Amino acid sequence: MPSLRDIKRRIGSVRNTQQITKAMKMVAAAKLRRAQDAMLRARPYADKIEEALDAIATYADEEAHPLLQRRVPRRVELVVMTSDRGLAGAFNSNVLRRAQRFLHENQDRYERIQVSTIGRKGRDFVRARNIQTRRDYPGVFEELTFDKAKSIAEELQASYLDDKLDAVFLLFNQFQSAISQKPTIVELLPIATEPADEGVAGGQVDFLYEPDRGAVLNELLPRHLAMQVWRALLESVASEHGARMAAMESATKNSGELIGKLKLQYNRARQAYITKELMEIVSGAEALK
Repeated sequence: MPSLRDIKRRIGSVRNTQQITKAMKMVAAAKLRRAQDAMLRARPYADKIEEALDAIATYADEEAHPLLQRRVPRRVELVVMTSDRGLAGAFNSNVLRRAQRFLHENQDRYERIQVSTIGRKGRDFVRARNIQTRRDYPGVFEELTFDKAKSIAEELQASYLDDKLDAVFLLFNQFQSAISQKPTIVELLPIATEPADEGVAGGQVDFLYEPDRGAVLNELLPRHLAMQVWRALLESVASEHGARMAAMESATKNSGELIGKLKLQYNRARQAYITKELMEIVSGAEALK
């Protein structure tokens, strides 16, 4: 049975841990709010680009631009987005399990599947399993900027245009709520567009393009790719902070419950010690009679 000193020391240790997890929860909550604001700010611009592309696609075919052309997918790339840090519950394990499932389910479908990682946890995971990667993007989440997303998109676009890849997929945790994230795979390349609906700009009326439709596509498509990567990164960041906030809240609650049990154990041990001392005193007094 542990001594009173041991129990008291453990209570102090758990209480210190509880203070840390409580502080981490508050930090994660603040970062989550900022990440959600960034997602909301990016949405209107991305939606307008998609709307413009859909309007152009109504009167254009795949031959209008190489990034719209669908080839027989033989060589594909999966870009896996994880976090740099842990203590985020099942945030990383869920997306990495989805990556393993994608590789297993499609190993006979494609001639080659290559993997790139964004985030230290994903990089360490594939290295530990000797999975060959085309590229590891370090430090993206240390200071997340649109320029980093644009650089990644440009690199993937160049590989696609050089005929090194036939398709590119993004795998990330889609933010649903502060306590819910869903591993999601999105096809980044080739770019998929849908004809505009009736009543939507471009649904019934074609436009005059200056200088021409091809020049507009040359400008819009790279921006669209960059925004898709940017939105996926923002979703991943928001999901990470939400998962960490939930994990730290659970850890704080569990610490409180453990402290309660340890206090009960301490009081019982103290009572037993006092009872033992009293019995020894009584026994000594009886012996002196």
